[in-house]
Amino acid sequence: MAVAQHSIGYYLDAARALATHVAAATDRIDREREIPPELAGELADKGFFRLLVPRSLGGAELDFLDYLRIVQIFSEADASVAWCINQNNVFATTSARMPEQTAREIWSDRRAVVSNGPPISSARAVPVDGGYRLTGRWNFSSGIRHATWVAALAPVSRSDRDVNAAADRDSVRTLLMPKDDVRLVDVWQVSGLRGTGSFSFEADDLFVPGSRTYGPSDGASEDGALYVMPTGLMFASGFATVALGVARGSLDAAIDLAGRKAAVSGRGMLRDDATTQRQIGKAEAIWGASKAFLHESTSSAWAGALKNHSLTVEERVRLRLAGTHAIRMAADVVDIAYSVCGSNSIFAANPIQRRFQDIHVITQQVQGRLAHYDTAGQFFLGLKPEGTF
Repeated sequence: MAVAQHSIGYYLDAARALATHVAAATDRIDREREIPPELAGELADKGFFRLLVPRSLGGAELDFLDYLRIVQIFSEADASVAWCINQNNVFATTSARMPEQTAREIWSDRRAVVSNGPPISSARAVPVDGGYRLTGRWNFSSGIRHATWVAALAPVSRSDRDVNAAADRDSVRTLLMPKDDVRLVDVWQVSGLRGTGSFSFEADDLFVPGSRTYGPSDGASEDGALYVMPTGLMFASGFATVALGVARGSLDAAIDLAGRKAAVSGRGMLRDDATTQRQIGKAEAIWGASKAFLHESTSSAWAGALKNHSLTVEERVRLRLAGTHAIRMAADVVDIAYSVCGSNSIFAANPIQRRFQDIHVITQQVQGRLAHYDTAGQFFLGLKPEGTF
């Protein structure tokens, strides 16, 4: 497979150019609950859905820190687009773990995108000759409307004769299939991140060849540092970057409005008010500190992956903590900006209104769970940490 060799400069310049198109389409993205097909096609054609795919499959296999710079650019333009870019790219690192034949089948299409989502409890994969019969529903499948393939994580049934047999939760596989093989279910009636189009999908006794499946113990066929980074922590740092981008855009919008809106007192502009000055100063401090902690923790983990081909427990815990903290603090920054803008905040014409909705949806995602603070606290107190990290 031919590999397009592009420098990070190419991707950063292309991201900035495309971000202007994204910003101009935010109303349509939100209204139609998807990245417009022509925009999704342009993102794919310029390589923005294969940034973390191995070079051997025609991907960019970017340095992870450079990748996050790209996510930041898109997140300041539109949270939903940045969310899909992160979701679809991080999941694509599993291309190094799936059977090579399947990986090449998927990513031979330059517009390939794989969407996935967590299963409901009744989902199951029943072993049959040559593969599995798959049944169930999978939710929160971000980017599925522009995806070409879907991935379904499912427990393997203990019996291929009794489909009602209890599933073995210790035996799971990820099954891959063309999107046209499943049925999309529109449940995405939400207040924020509407443009991710995170529909559910269903399969009913669908045959999936064994060659299109892989298990959690299957090792990576690539030896790059990207493929030793825990996938969950890459999601965490990426979605935290999205949250910080939303906060940056909100803060910039509030600063801009403060220079144009008259103060309630009638004396000068909103920016001349001492309360506004204090709120903006506090928000900048929160944003800068959270961003610095995330960058420090991600840099440390990435250095460990590069040098040692593994991460220490402390590196993993710190990255989990920094990602969660960035998401929670980004929401605080947006709330401050929303307050500064006053009654202007409630109108759709003010970009902060959508960002307010987006950030509070982000805090509800698993990466923003407050329980991650507990995990970090256990570690720093010398206890065995529980949770995912």
